[in-house]
Amino acid sequence: MKNIKLAHSPDADDIFMYYAIKFGWVSSDYNFLNKADDIETLNKQTLQNIWDVSAISFGLYPHIVNEYALLRTAVSFGEGYGPKLIKLKGKKLKRNFKVALSGEYTTNALIFRLKYPEARIKYYNFLDIEKAVLDGEVDGGVLIHESILTYDNKLEVEAEIWDIWSDLNKQNLPLPLGGMAVRRSLPLLDAINIEEILTKAVKIANSHKELLSKMLIERDLVRVDSETLNKYLSLYANEDSIEMNETQLKAVNKLFELGYNGGFYDKIIDVNECLIPKEYKQLRFS
Repeated sequence: MKNIKLAHSPDADDIFMYYAIKFGWVSSDYNFLNKADDIETLNKQTLQNIWDVSAISFGLYPHIVNEYALLRTAVSFGEGYGPKLIKLKGKKLKRNFKVALSGEYTTNALIFRLKYPEARIKYYNFLDIEKAVLDGEVDGGVLIHESILTYDNKLEVEAEIWDIWSDLNKQNLPLPLGGMAVRRSLPLLDAINIEEILTKAVKIANSHKELLSKMLIERDLVRVDSETLNKYLSLYANEDSIEMNETQLKAVNKLFELGYNGGFYDKIIDVNECLIPKEYKQLRFS
């Protein structure tokens, strides 16, 4: 069996979408050597071309377009929700307020920087952002992942990244947060097969959500309780995570356009030209 180095985050949605493979629910001719790490670490490691397949922030992708193609599956989008800019209750934020973000290449950081160009940014592991705000190290912070559901009652929301995104795109598009990328140096048939396997895993996970969620909790693979896990998965690991649709692809292109216009990318790219040409397999064996 061919070894495939695959990285995903330890967040509930990524664990949920991958572990149907780990539990043997999806047959495969590949031996997936998986590792979990926070998304900004994976973003930076993907810049170094370390992983065959990796979870990434969509905001990173234009920086790795020459080395990686995008997969259509295991994606997370916001629909009326997303990361939150929080602060201590009653605190007034100045134009140049100090803020904690989860990483330079995250999607939320890109959207935040488009909205707040004068803010003074400090990068933290996403698990440490809430404490940094509570302790006064920063004036505000952008919470991501499960933290958007569980933050301290001493904090309040200053702005929703979803609202900022909506103001920027003006088309009521879903908010593209995270996806999966595959190294272009892999043989094309392998890349197609890997996308098919991951797509099956996400589909099976959604079809057996209650059982898989229970198994993840029993094995201490997620950081939240059952109620929070179910709520979180309904947001970020659902039917819309199985395969990107045309509206989602349009949203990713809009993100790339906004990033280019804001000076964060050196060229504008079309997501449709960055996907695995899965028709190649059918043509080859027809």
